[in-house]
Amino acid sequence: MNRITQKLQEDKKILSIYFSAGYPNLNDTVQMIQDLEKNGVDLIEIGLPFSDPLADGPTIQASSTTALHNGMTTQILFDQLKNIRESVKIPLIIMGYFNPMLQYGVEAFCQKCAEIGIDGLIIPDLPVDVYAEEYKAIFEKYGLINVFLITPQTSDERIRFIDSVSNGFIYMVSSASVTGSQAGFGNTQETYFERIADMNLKNPQIIGFGISNKETFNQATKYAKGAIIGSAFIKHLSENGSGKIAEFVGEIR
Repeated sequence: MNRITQKLQEDKKILSIYFSAGYPNLNDTVQMIQDLEKNGVDLIEIGLPFSDPLADGPTIQASSTTALHNGMTTQILFDQLKNIRESVKIPLIIMGYFNPMLQYGVEAFCQKCAEIGIDGLIIPDLPVDVYAEEYKAIFEKYGLINVFLITPQTSDERIRFIDSVSNGFIYMVSSASVTGSQAGFGNTQETYFERIADMNLKNPQIIGFGISNKETFNQATKYAKGAIIGSAFIKHLSENGSGKIAEFVGEIR
């Protein structure tokens, strides 16, 4: 069974952390993953830096730019992660844009992910229709879960289609904005969270965008299986380096 599926079956709220591979320093990736697991994070999203990150706000964009300047590439990330399963047990997801995967070769990319123990991918600019028609069989061949995003503007019909082709969780974007652009949730977001919860989808939802502390984590997980923290964690790294991960995670849980 895929590690994501196993984790989702646990009777707990999922804390997922996102960081840009190669940030703050090129070779921080493996230590960062190990430290996050050691401090109780349930799932990790490893950002594959890209020069034109459409969904990312200034904080993640800046970390991605730094990582690229540090020399991070798809191949270097794969090389860094080749022995990751010797020390890390929790689910690992690579989050990135489709262009680097296309350049690498979609099947070759998926095969490499399977070899090193990556459990899933999040590709914000790969439309679900294209995935279902052209790539779903490749992902399934290599045991990879593809995670799709929904927003408050996504129609019920499309949400149900995404649910039908998904086999892990649905990434529920809390608002129609980029990452790191809000603090907390208002009535509009809570109404949206309730609407999705009432749809009784087969895949659990994990909420991202706007989760930055214990309060917003608890607020989000009142309606969903878990929550994702990205910009707030990267901001913490930029201010403290990678040596105070325990402090950050401890303030959420």
